[in-house]
Amino acid sequence: MMIKINNIEIGEGKPFVLLAGPCVVENEKITFETAKAIQEIAYELNIPFIFKSSYKKANRTSVNSFTGLGDDEALAILKKVKDELGVPIVTDIHTEEEAAKAAAVADILQIPAFLCRQTDLLVAAGKTGCVVNIKKGQFLAPEDMKHAADKVASTGNKNIMLTERGTTFGYHNLVVDMRSLVLMRQIGYPVVMDATHSVQMPSSGNETGGNPEFIRPLARAATAVGIDALFLEVHPNPKEALSDKASQLPLSSLKELLIEIKKIDEVVKGK
Repeated sequence: MMIKINNIEIGEGKPFVLLAGPCVVENEKITFETAKAIQEIAYELNIPFIFKSSYKKANRTSVNSFTGLGDDEALAILKKVKDELGVPIVTDIHTEEEAAKAAAVADILQIPAFLCRQTDLLVAAGKTGCVVNIKKGQFLAPEDMKHAADKVASTGNKNIMLTERGTTFGYHNLVVDMRSLVLMRQIGYPVVMDATHSVQMPSSGNETGGNPEFIRPLARAATAVGIDALFLEVHPNPKEALSDKASQLPLSSLKELLIEIKKIDEVVKGK
């Protein structure tokens, strides 16, 4: 199945699409400047680009963690990025009430992994008509994602993507089973590799830790298996990020990684 967003085609052997940006909308300056920098790299490398940033983070480790600027302000910043740079937007939603509000700005509504079984949320996202990107729960087998996709598809909306982001292994670790990319594609929708959340070490103390040195090998391996899109959280200075500081890719490392990914993608897809 192929999904179209403006002139971007996702799936059916098309070149991979990049979903990238800071984990959360921290302020207008970082959000806009990062989006512009990624857009310039993607344009130079001829890689289709969709900007990702969460306007709200409802699933933080600690009650003291940053959850957002406020819904209206953050969505207004994403709208500015979309309007001025002309890039599509993907952002998370956490409740059915958020779906229509986010859909007024976003092209893709993303369902966080912890919420991928929430029927009302999936149905609400589907009813907006937006593309719905469902992240595979850390607790789910890949073939079980069919049930999540069916909930969205029950609304008549089959613009669905399925994302791998690691499986719980013990208490504070994730592993990626590359077979999941094959198994989820058999469900019939484009598959996405989230190479940044997959390196997380959940709930390491008061915040989520991570091993960012594994972003590159996981992204390369998944591309070799065959993916339709690559998801990367990218920040100008991850150590100062207000969310997921231990697992975001430094903006300075993005171009080199994408050059490698593009070469692998072209070999796999025979381009």
